[in-house]
Amino acid sequence: MHSRRVFLIRALGAAVLFASITASCGGGATTQAAGPIKSATVITQVFGDGQKLTAVAVEFDQDIDNSKLSMSSFKVDGRTITKIYANTTATIADQGANGKYAIVELSPNDPDAALYAASGGTRIRREAKASVTQAEAVTTTNGTTYPANTRAIATSKVANLIVDDFKQFEYKDPKTKEILKYNLFIPKNYDKSKSYPLVLFMHDAGATSPVTTTTLVQGLGAVVWASPSDQAKHESFVLAPQYSTQVVNDNSEASDYLDTTVNLVNWLTSQYSIDKNRLYTTGQSGGAMMSIAIDIKYPDLFAASFIVAGQWDPTKVKPLAKDKLWIVVSQGDLKAYPGQNAITAALEKEGAKVSRAVWNGRSTAAEFAAAVKKMETEGNSINYVALQKGTVVPAGQTDDGGSNHINTWRIAYTIEGIRDWIFKQHK
Repeated sequence: MHSRRVFLIRALGAAVLFASITASCGGGATTQAAGPIKSATVITQVFGDGQKLTAVAVEFDQDIDNSKLSMSSFKVDGRTITKIYANTTATIADQGANGKYAIVELSPNDPDAALYAASGGTRIRREAKASVTQAEAVTTTNGTTYPANTRAIATSKVANLIVDDFKQFEYKDPKTKEILKYNLFIPKNYDKSKSYPLVLFMHDAGATSPVTTTTLVQGLGAVVWASPSDQAKHESFVLAPQYSTQVVNDNSEASDYLDTTVNLVNWLTSQYSIDKNRLYTTGQSGGAMMSIAIDIKYPDLFAASFIVAGQWDPTKVKPLAKDKLWIVVSQGDLKAYPGQNAITAALEKEGAKVSRAVWNGRSTAAEFAAAVKKMETEGNSINYVALQKGTVVPAGQTDDGGSNHINTWRIAYTIEGIRDWIFKQHK
């Protein structure tokens, strides 16, 4: 089955191959940490358009006086500094605090910020590394002054925010005989005496890879559910399989990996305290198609589905008429938009009640929240949102069908109200 892959390569201009290259660190010699500087750690974050290098944590041998740091205390080769402050751990914070780490935050808009990106016709995975220089004197809390040092320090550690909270496993399906790699987030305060929901996220064809963590870094679809803010509201398991081959195609066909995914979900419910009445599925593009296909073949499995930029044969979707669905697509998506129009029309013929709305893709968080609330008040089981053409594709990208397709999920998974809606649904 190659049609979906061919569509993505031709229409989106992005292949499913991955090239591992080293991110530019600028000129000048670098050295390992020495003297009062013990180490330097790269900090990464995942955004709607992928993982980026957004900070460097410089570890000193003594606590640093946060009040004595300035925006010119450090330099990072090839990068724009946005904040500098001290912290007690090697992570970013809203406010600085005296501690052994100097946190140097960097602009995510820098050309070299992206660690997962498209370059020509290839998806690139850059190595997370940088070099940092102490450009001014740094003062400790006991009054010791460490003079500036023109020698750049190479980072030797990496902290991937949220991504590192997932564990990687391999599932050997006794029924299909397939082997499926997957990432699993287990609630940090997991208590087997409690019962937890589970969110299944399935990536698009462009993220097809033998590297298990690819689905975690390509965008927000997996990691957003495991963020501290989401987990504070909705403690849940998050399952993100990594497919090394294409599972579905544009002919509405699926390989055995569809069944293996379902078998994995069922196996996990036997291994952990997971509520079978609160299983949810979501996916983008090919992953959205997988969600639809699973809902058709296994109609009693999920309590609700979040479908992002997907399509399927409308003559096959009758089992979805009684499902709880939230669909997001872009009007400029030349395949998924007419495809979802056909699906929702078919479901209405089967008696489903569908709420429809057109949203501005550049809406603020507050505007999205109000739009979600308005749609929820209609009380229908299927919510269909089309992102208005001309509001989806960022400046600098061609506003064509492929760009509208990809940027649908860049926006969709940032909408907090839809994520909250998912957890309100029960079987």
